[in-house]
Amino acid sequence: MILGGTSSRSNAKAYIEVADEDGERQHGLMFRKGLSKDDGMLFIYDNPHILSFYMKNTLIPLSIAYIRADKTIISIHDMKPLDETSIESEEPAKYALEVRQGWFKEYDVKPGYIVILPAVMR
Repeated sequence: MILGGTSSRSNAKAYIEVADEDGERQHGLMFRKGLSKDDGMLFIYDNPHILSFYMKNTLIPLSIAYIRADKTIISIHDMKPLDETSIESEEPAKYALEVRQGWFKEYDVKPGYIVILPAVMR
């Protein structure tokens, strides 16, 4: 997966696991003790709707991007380990991308950037 935008680092690459079934989405990155530098998880939903994520049983700090059906990033949020406070998308989203906390800042990825997915993930 590639995220493109207008910064000098506009082609950030992440190696992602896909969670596109209910059980996978519910389990997410829970109980993991670490996440490699450019790894993450992409949550895919059949239809856009308001998404809500929290960090129950999630041991590592993460950042999440909510993404529209047209694959533009709506917003990015940092999340604390084990925090059960829900973080909702500001508008309907079809995708959510979780990566290690700080990844989006490190690669200068911001709302409005486009996520390029391999055809099999669309």
